[in-house]
Amino acid sequence: MSSVAKVIEIIASSDTSFEDAVSNGIEKASESIKNITSAWVQDQSVKVKDGKVTKFRVVLKVTFVVK
Repeated sequence: MSSVAKVIEIIASSDTSFEDAVSNGIEKASESIKNITSAWVQDQSVKVKDGKVTKFRVVLKVTFVVK
């Protein structure tokens, strides 16, 4: 049996870390997308204010199986 997968791009953020941003993105995507099998970080960046990091952002490529 063969399968088909689709890849989408999402952007997620966190106030605390890149890892938390990834988790936030996957958890939110899982609310509306079923069968997520993997994700990879395509890019990451931070927002800075007054010399302090205020937001961690990641661009994720999320793969899921199409049924």
